Amino acid sequence: MSEEISQAFGHPEERSRALSGDSPADRISLRDHLTSVEIGAFQQERGTDQRLRFNIVVEVRNPAEIADDVDRILSYDTLTDSIAAELAAERLNLLETLAERIAARILREPAADRCFVRIEKLDRGPGALGVEIVRSRAEAASPGQGAAETQPDPLICYLSQPAIAAPLLPGWLDQLQNCGRPVILCCGPAVHAQATSALVQRRIDLLAIEQTAWILAGQDRRCVVVASRTELDWAMTQGQISLWAPSKIVLDAVGDRPERIDGPGLALWFAGVMGSSEMLVIGDKAPPSTEATRVRQITSGTESLHP
Repeated sequence: MSEEISQAFGHPEERSRALSGDSPADRISLRDHLTSVEIGAFQQERGTDQRLRFNIVVEVRNPAEIADDVDRILSYDTLTDSIAAELAAERLNLLETLAERIAARILREPAADRCFVRIEKLDRGPGALGVEIVRSRAEAASPGQGAAETQPDPLICYLSQPAIAAPLLPGWLDQLQNCGRPVILCCGPAVHAQATSALVQRRIDLLAIEQTAWILAGQDRRCVVVASRTELDWAMTQGQISLWAPSKIVLDAVGDRPERIDGPGLALWFAGVMGSSEMLVIGDKAPPSTEATRVRQITSGTESLHP
């Protein structure tokens, strides 16, 4: 028992050696890699960075003849780059999710056979709180985890409060439903309550938008409120008109976060997140087009929503 406890609390390399049996593997490792990032499921973990410590061991299959050629081995940079890439992808609540994604990214490398990932939070108490996972190439290549399909190009449509209340709304939805591409609706806040804290105000504004979304969903059953990227991706494959509830994606965003929760501007930011090439604005002033997204304003009830 004492040996098992020692292995559990030792460096992941000890776990690797214990699990190798009679076929010891070559290994590369990353020890005590430190970085600061916003992560965590609790409200007090939002809006502030905390230190994470990473220890990673990768069992590798090196060629019989390396010939002192760096291109023939798994680079140490793969480990640090995998950490940086997953931290930059989106804000996460769980260390478990981060560990899974890092391991999956590393195991895409042809030379990687098995990956041990340990992540610890250093600022949540007097000790280190963490998780450790072990994943193999066979698990990473299991059915349903193959190459991702081509990302669809959704049409983002922003509806102002007057547009939602307009008698033309059912006709607009008819056009969107028949436009031949995935459609995601965005809307603005119905109320504008004010708070002294910027973080609190952000929450209030997001909830006000979601209140409008649910009101619209109650008006037309074709509009289905969705909050997560997973829900959106699924809805786009099913031909469903999605109505975006923004809190999760906005609050979990890293890097280029929207500065203001202001209706059309937020919808344009979301269009960038979704890789949309076109956005419509009905009943409000349209923001300028970006290099990636063409923005078109609908100014009359007789104007077609798709050219």
